[in-house]
Amino acid sequence: MTSRERFLRALRHQEADRVPISDAPWETTIARWRREGLPKDKSPFDYFGYERIAQGVDLSFQLPKVTREETETCKIVKDGFGATTRVFKGQESVPELVDFTITDRRTWEEHKPRMAWNDSRVAWDSGVKANRAWREKGLFVTYQAGAFGYDLVQRFAGAPRVLEGMMDDPAWVKDMIDTIADLIITAVEEMLRRGFQFDGAFIADDMGYRNGPFFSPAMYRHFEFPSQKRLCDFFHSQGMPVILHTDGDVRKLVPMFVEAGFDCLQPLEVKAGMDVIELKKQYGDRLAFMGGIDVRAMAHPDPTVIEREVARKIPVAKHGGGYIYHADHSVPDNVSFQQYQRVMELVKRYGAFS
Repeated sequence: MTSRERFLRALRHQEADRVPISDAPWETTIARWRREGLPKDKSPFDYFGYERIAQGVDLSFQLPKVTREETETCKIVKDGFGATTRVFKGQESVPELVDFTITDRRTWEEHKPRMAWNDSRVAWDSGVKANRAWREKGLFVTYQAGAFGYDLVQRFAGAPRVLEGMMDDPAWVKDMIDTIADLIITAVEEMLRRGFQFDGAFIADDMGYRNGPFFSPAMYRHFEFPSQKRLCDFFHSQGMPVILHTDGDVRKLVPMFVEAGFDCLQPLEVKAGMDVIELKKQYGDRLAFMGGIDVRAMAHPDPTVIEREVARKIPVAKHGGGYIYHADHSVPDNVSFQQYQRVMELVKRYGAFS
């Protein structure tokens, strides 16, 4: 059975030979694994047999990227959105947002024309070539929006400003989210017309943290839901199931994710209360799940801890289809190569259907 077949069966709530496998180790994690035995000529994707691969487009304003300052410990960079970030060297962390070009409706209107579609947003020749090669290998190839909606808007305007704007100038915030959705739909239509083929879509929109969503269900309904539903409807019209990535405790929003048309929810952050077993009980007939395996258990020195985690969750989550393995977070660098090899062994054992 190919990776594509496994993914599609899971997303259709059908059992396969085993659950599909996907994961996302940090770069510092990969560097550790290389020191501990990961072959130099193998990526974790190839070595561990990850089955989903993604391609996307440049959704930025396409402003010139500039390094403003560099020290031994960090770089301060102005990115394609005009956001200035501090990036720390030798460690994995979310870049610290320092300053923004988009600060209000006026600066947004000035830069909005830069969100129009143009050919330079896609690496056409190399992208189509890679797309064809991955599909020939039977991988599950997704269109991926690295960020969308609130998640992307806060990256170029700042979270406090966007959350305040939802109250003080809702039309401005909604216009930014809608404009990004317009660009994604136009881009994917053009990519499909010019040779790309996708098996599904992966939309990243972090809407929560450990204690709950960043905004109320009513605000989600007003700001996020219309564009998310429009994207789901578009992708479904192209025969593409849609996976939603959002960190944090978003349990209050899950019924509306189902209504919007998402086919799968990822990554199910355990420390935020996202329990794949409970979610499966409540929504398993309408929503597939990808993730929910606690990275803290992976890093625990007692190997029985991760076995209990996998053995308790995967047999329930996989029943009747509808489950894809993924950690509940990017795999951090406190997980050793040996520990992660054990994780993969357990996933294949407990994730088998026969």
